[in-house]
Order: sequence, then C-alpha cells, then structure tokens
Amino acid sequence: MMGHIQQEFENDLSKDVRPFHFATGVTTLIYQLGGPLRQLRKRYPNAEIRVTVGVTEEMVAGLLDRRFDLALISLPVAEDDLNIIPLFEEELLVVRPSANKVGSGHIGSLRASDLNSAPFLLYPRRSNVRLVIDRFFQEIGVAPHVVMEADDTEAIKRLVESGFGHSILPEHALRGRSHFFQKFRIHGHTLKRSLALATARTDCPRRLTESIASFLGSALQQSQ
Repeated sequence: MMGHIQQEFENDLSKDVRPFHFATGVTTLIYQLGGPLRQLRKRYPNAEIRVTVGVTEEMVAGLLDRRFDLALISLPVAEDDLNIIPLFEEELLVVRPSANKVGSGHIGSLRASDLNSAPFLLYPRRSNVRLVIDRFFQEIGVAPHVVMEADDTEAIKRLVESGFGHSILPEHALRGRSHFFQKFRIHGHTLKRSLALATARTDCPRRLTESIASFLGSALQQSQ
C-alpha cells in the first residue's frame, strides 16, 4: 500500500510506468481514433496504453471508480465530479434503405412527418446517443416506431441496407464507399452530438493523464 501511495504521488512523466487506461465508444474508435491513436503511440512509445470500449455511462462510472484515466464520451453527462474537455460536434443523419447503391456524398432532405410511420433501428435506451436522438424526436413531434435496438453502428448499417428500417447514425460512420441506403437531414432541423474528453476531478491529477488528454484532444480536433 505504501508503494501504491508513492506511485500516486510520483508525477514525473519519465518515471510513470503505471498502465494508462483510456476508454472510448466503439463508433468513435472505428471512425475517428485511428490516426490520433497512432500519433499517440509515437508520442508516448514507453507508455503502456490500454483501451477499453464501452458506452458513455459505463465510461463515466469507470472514471469515477478510477478504473479509467481518460475517456472520450458523448455529452451531456453530469459534470460535478468530472473535468470535461469539449472537442467537437458531430452531425447525426437519418438513413433509410435504398434498392440501388448510393454514393456517400449526397444528403437529401425529409420532412419530420415523413418519419411518422417508418420503422426504426436505434441504439439502446441506455446509450447517451439514444438520449440525444429521443430528445430530437420530441422536438420535431415524431413518435418513432422502434422495431430493433443494437449497440453496434456497423450492425445497424447492415440491417438498414437489408431493408429492416430507418436509423439515425453519426455522419463519420456514413462516409466512404457507396451503400444501399440514403442519407437525409430533417428540413429545418439539425441533429448533432457533442464529443468530449473527460477525467475524474482530483486534487492531484496524474501528469501523464493531463499530457495525453492535451495531445489527443489536439489530434482529434485537427483530424476533423
């Protein structure tokens, strides 16, 4: 225990050999963290960086329990015991099946009333992104007919392409090759989620955490 306490107060970056625990959502990891994490490994070649994938609620609990040093989360969250570093906003788009392949660049427009009878495949209710989506539905006066829920963005995309229903997904996840779905914004409305880095609030912050948070935040913002 004395050795653990000594490590806690040893804040020299060159002597910090404890594992660094970083948590992130799977969608952000797949579509936005590839380049920044490669840069991070080059910048801190001797750091033992461990990555955990989870939803925002699990990541916040891990930060407060000191299981994670740093997390990339979706806002909003209760911030009383967290330090929040806002990064950027990401647009969420409506997607619906298409009989033919559609290029990734075109984004159409729908009226809110066009969604009233559409079946939807959405993230689970425990997801922070689902909270943002549900609030948006309330704002535009739509009661979605949810036929399926899934954590995985790629799984939802494939199910939409297979004709199971509409969905609302992050714009970054919809880039790249052509797909068997169409992308839309709701006329007169914009739906976005906010991403941020978070650490547990403490009187003795770990210098390595502060350094990695600063580096990773800059790399993520530059990659947008």
